[in-house]
Amino acid sequence: MILTWRAGLLAAIAVVAVAIAGHWLAFVIATGLLVLVITVDLVLCPSPAKITVRRSGDTSIRLGEEAEVSVLLTNHNRRAIKATVRDAWTPSAGARNGITTLTIPARQRRLTRTTLRPTRRGDRPSGPVIIRSYGPLRIAGRQRAHHQAPWQVRALPPFNSRKHLPSRVARLRELDGRSSILQRGQGTEFDSLREYVPGDDVRSIDWRATARSTTVVVKTWRPERDRHVLIVLESGRTSAGRVGDQPKLDHSMDAALLLAALASRAGDRVDLLIVDREVRASVVGEPASTMLSTFVNAMAGVESVLVETDHRKLVAEVMTRVAQRSLVVILTGLDTAAITDGLLGVIGPIRRKHRIVIAAVSDPRIEELLSRREEPGDAYAAAAAEVDIARRERLVRQLRDLGISIVQGPPDTFAPALADHYLALKKAGRL
Repeated sequence: MILTWRAGLLAAIAVVAVAIAGHWLAFVIATGLLVLVITVDLVLCPSPAKITVRRSGDTSIRLGEEAEVSVLLTNHNRRAIKATVRDAWTPSAGARNGITTLTIPARQRRLTRTTLRPTRRGDRPSGPVIIRSYGPLRIAGRQRAHHQAPWQVRALPPFNSRKHLPSRVARLRELDGRSSILQRGQGTEFDSLREYVPGDDVRSIDWRATARSTTVVVKTWRPERDRHVLIVLESGRTSAGRVGDQPKLDHSMDAALLLAALASRAGDRVDLLIVDREVRASVVGEPASTMLSTFVNAMAGVESVLVETDHRKLVAEVMTRVAQRSLVVILTGLDTAAITDGLLGVIGPIRRKHRIVIAAVSDPRIEELLSRREEPGDAYAAAAAEVDIARRERLVRQLRDLGISIVQGPPDTFAPALADHYLALKKAGRL
């Protein structure tokens, strides 16, 4: 049972009437009338328990977009019901227009719609549908929470770097010999024969084919295809730090999706591993047609864990997934202690057999701290930024001396920088 503001108003009027009368009998009469009015209004109120609820609508969207979920209400009462309906969701679902007042005639149905704009990745579950009905005097009413229509909307990674994909695919086509002629080199494979044109390298002439033809024939080459790329996302403590308005893990996911889309267009096989102290997600052997959507769904529910990554487990999981020589891309943070005390001590088995790229997003605020020297506090912050940059540079030099490639950059350029590094390796035949 619920009471509206009208019940409070009636109670206030009764108090004033009793005060004016100044007799205990007036109090009994006023109280009796108030209880009678509330009881009659409550008895005449249609039951919200006789309303059936069914949800439908979107089940997944990209973070930053809007989803729409509908609630179908069926009135099984013998009378029309005027009710306030609240479609409840978790706060991070970003529900709007979730409270509606409507009248449902007897034995009929009405539809309400709720707009969702999630603020976080992952599964956003619904709450109950709360129906509050009122009596004809709208003094009292009944309320019921319906839990029989659960719903869930999955907020997928936004893949903001998708806009960089067409330009990288165009460069990939050039490397692949579809837009320009490539000569033979390391990491290339035979593509086709064609007629010689002035300017071609004479070393590409196929003399056997020329002997069987009336014209000079040359060989064309393209980068090797069907290589293996393993993308490893480290979801431990270092990935929880925020750069801009997102955790480092989200920036890493964005770069991983761009790299995966580009590598699949190049004909390479791409696998995914997300790990900290345990494997949070793994995608192996997914065909190119469904690979990107599978990656996105695997990433959606993964959050950073505030523990140190078990690098021995990371290396063991990598070694079980890669047999032939592969490109292993580890997206992590360039934290000096985590890298030198953890990863470097156990990465030997991967380094001896595979090509390793370590990619990390950098915080542009560090550069901003270097440029501010007006106040004494700014000078201390700038000094701390200088120390951090020096440590990072020493770590990068140490990793490069071991033959490990490093890709780093601010959020706006991090994903395309990793894609460009992949193309550079492809062009140089170093995969």
